[in-house]
Amino acid sequence: MDKILIAFIVLTILPNKMVGQTPIHRILRGKVSADVHNMEGIYVINLKTEKSTITNEGGYFSIPATVGDTLVLSSIQFKGVKIALSEDDFCKELFFVKMMPLMTQLKEVMIYQYKNINAVVLGIIPKGQISYTPAERRLKAATGLDARIGLNTSLSIDPLFNLLSGRTAELLKNVQVERKEYLLKRIGDMFDNDFYRNKLKIPEEYIKGFQYYIVENTSFVSTLNANNKAMATFLMGELALKYIDIIANEK
Repeated sequence: MDKILIAFIVLTILPNKMVGQTPIHRILRGKVSADVHNMEGIYVINLKTEKSTITNEGGYFSIPATVGDTLVLSSIQFKGVKIALSEDDFCKELFFVKMMPLMTQLKEVMIYQYKNINAVVLGIIPKGQISYTPAERRLKAATGLDARIGLNTSLSIDPLFNLLSGRTAELLKNVQVERKEYLLKRIGDMFDNDFYRNKLKIPEEYIKGFQYYIVENTSFVSTLNANNKAMATFLMGELALKYIDIIANEK
């Protein structure tokens, strides 16, 4: 009888002890904080249970864990972090993990502009071959017209339709606008605002208008396309006198 009673007590107490020793996993809710905007895709791994998850864009994550578990947070953008969880970590509304971005230190970068190096010099484009801008290529493809030569000797149905529908006029206008934008950029690279103010005596508020004025002058454009800066500067002086008169008459 005593043996039966002892066996009953042992069988009753032993399972309770086993249950008490089994770790209870809770959902740990955390957030990664770092000096970047997007923190999506950071791996969060519980080394003990081998469970894993990834953070969302805001850096938030949730993972089953318990006291004593070790979490590893890893990403190609950040230095890895390894954390042993304590009871305090589960008492917080959010478990915060600070991660440091991986920074690549670059040496000083020097940028040089080699104006004499181009596609022809490098052998990419044969010497003498006509080079088209994007707007010129669209015009040629849609109409059969060469923006630099004129009407081609033959027209297919699609170019003829575009010609009659008015699309050709639109494309030609785009070519003209693109060329003027290119000329304005070249002028901006060649002459700074001090040149207009001090040399040409153009008021600051009229500099941009003067630039648009001179790109309408065919002689100046031809000189600019010939890369003759000395002649372009001379013509700008003459055009500046005319432009100043225009400003004075407007006032």
